[in-house]
Amino acid sequence: MNVQDVRKRFPILDQEVNGHSLVYLDSAATSQKPSSVIEAVEDYYNRYNSNVHRGVHTLGSMATDGYEGAREKVRRFIGASSMEEIIFLRGTTTAINLIASSYGKENVGPGDEIVITPMEHHSNIIPWQQLAKATGAELKYIPLQPDGTISIEEAEETITDNTKIVSVMHVSNVLGTVNPIQELTEAAHRHGAVMVVDGAQSVPHMKVDVQELDADFYAFSGHKMCGPTGIGVLYGKKKLLKNMEPVEFGGEMIDFVDLYDSTWKELPWKFEGGTPIIAGAIGLAAAIDFLEEIGLDHIEAHEKKLARYALEQLKDVDGVTVYGPEDRAGIITFNADDVHPHDLATVLDSEGVAVRAGHHCAQPLMKWLDVTATARASFYLYNTEEDVDRFVASLHKAKEYFGDVFG
Repeated sequence: MNVQDVRKRFPILDQEVNGHSLVYLDSAATSQKPSSVIEAVEDYYNRYNSNVHRGVHTLGSMATDGYEGAREKVRRFIGASSMEEIIFLRGTTTAINLIASSYGKENVGPGDEIVITPMEHHSNIIPWQQLAKATGAELKYIPLQPDGTISIEEAEETITDNTKIVSVMHVSNVLGTVNPIQELTEAAHRHGAVMVVDGAQSVPHMKVDVQELDADFYAFSGHKMCGPTGIGVLYGKKKLLKNMEPVEFGGEMIDFVDLYDSTWKELPWKFEGGTPIIAGAIGLAAAIDFLEEIGLDHIEAHEKKLARYALEQLKDVDGVTVYGPEDRAGIITFNADDVHPHDLATVLDSEGVAVRAGHHCAQPLMKWLDVTATARASFYLYNTEEDVDRFVASLHKAKEYFGDVFG
């Protein structure tokens, strides 16, 4: 994997920000898009923009082929057994809400348990809070170890025969922790619970095989994996999806409508009410082509190498605290003594270095870390060791700027 060749395929990286060449370290929030993805979406709108499924004219057929071809590409990419198991939605948030609103309300009741962790993104906390309130179920948390990892032993103590749903992120968007999903799934299944996985930070960065993991539901977003915004995927085992009711009603998802009753289409379309995200799906298919051309194994190894390099470099910056385990994905979350992360990120931005600052939609985790906010640098396939050097050099400049407050 030649990173310089990869970078040339991302037009946005070839620019200056505040008089400096751009160093983009915010891919955990959203990744940049290669030319091939931009061109695929543009080609759809320029050449065969049309609605899907019902039209018999040429453009409609081309759009349908592109949309359903994208579904097959996603199926193969994550190792699902059937296209019926691939639901196109707006993103990970929508997918988890669908599971909670459909499967959850039908299968969870008073006295049942929903098990998650304190490291979850708000999108994997609030739907379960709402389900627990609506059904009388108990929301339980697997404790975190001091380094921000999960102990399988403590997970097995938390999951009981009353547990109906276990929902855990594959990779933490704050700590970079890679959670043991296969072992957690085995623990959930031993107690008759289903396993839900938030894959927003994993699918873009590592090979994921949903059958190997044996997860019951797996959700991820296109915009974090070089695809467009507004498109995401819910994978669900066919036997579970068949028994779930849709939560959005209208065109596209119906089979027959009478004055007082209606029936639904078969999977996967019964969950895709209204005009679907056609351009987004086509762009996502192009993103998958791009990622597979580079190779997910190469991407994962490259990001971990950058994370190790950054951790080593940060040791020379006094006053910086890094959160999370030593062995991590390509995410470095940190704070500088007595400097608010927003102020720190502003100084870095003045040097052309883009990092994220705030609570990262993980306020319970911030509370666990005993901070109100953090700064975060996240790496992807287009980042280099030179980017890390620029990032660290900018931190040294911030230290000079803030003087005695920093370190």
